[in-house]
Amino acid sequence: MILDAVRNLKMPTAAQALDGREEPVEISERHVVLNQLIHGPFDINTEIAVFGAGCFWGVEKKFWELDGVISTSVGYCGGYTPNPLYDEVCSGLTGHNEAVRVVFSTERLEFRSLLKVFCEMHDPTQGMRQGNDIGTQYRSGVYYTNEDQRFEAEKSLEFYGRTLKEQGFDNITTELVPLRHFYFAENYHQQYLAKNPSGYCGLGGTGIKFDLKGCRL
Repeated sequence: MILDAVRNLKMPTAAQALDGREEPVEISERHVVLNQLIHGPFDINTEIAVFGAGCFWGVEKKFWELDGVISTSVGYCGGYTPNPLYDEVCSGLTGHNEAVRVVFSTERLEFRSLLKVFCEMHDPTQGMRQGNDIGTQYRSGVYYTNEDQRFEAEKSLEFYGRTLKEQGFDNITTELVPLRHFYFAENYHQQYLAKNPSGYCGLGGTGIKFDLKGCRL
């Protein structure tokens, strides 16, 4: 996934986007690590959150390791093309981001705790890239599924942005938009680092901690 040159740094318009397809890709019913359903149904005391923080292989692993996370999956969102394929997303002509869908127990894990992990696992100031992974599909993003998530993400990103600025970092570039669609990625991408323990992971945070106690919503 390491790109050799800077490319695909500009989002396409809806008119420029690839057509895609009606049929979603088929993936396994159960999570390889957690042995939970991927599509659901899920318990009433669960919620879905979606994040983009670079290559989705490592991002998914960070989330499935958290106590209170029920299930995770990787896919594409934030763009135009319905049911895109990986190569299409990498072309920069879908507008989609590589994203991770997190199903979590609201009784065991707060959304703001997920935001802390999200912020610390990557550098949210890099624009259309994460390290050597360059392109619109590697941008930082929070795709909220309800208004409470929007509010908490907005305040948390403002707080962490100030923290980073105090340490000499640029402004946060994380996009905060409602989740319109989440298209599951091909099955070989799901829980990739569990299937391939020595596989590539390009995650690299800023090293700056997110102070949950200091972030008052």
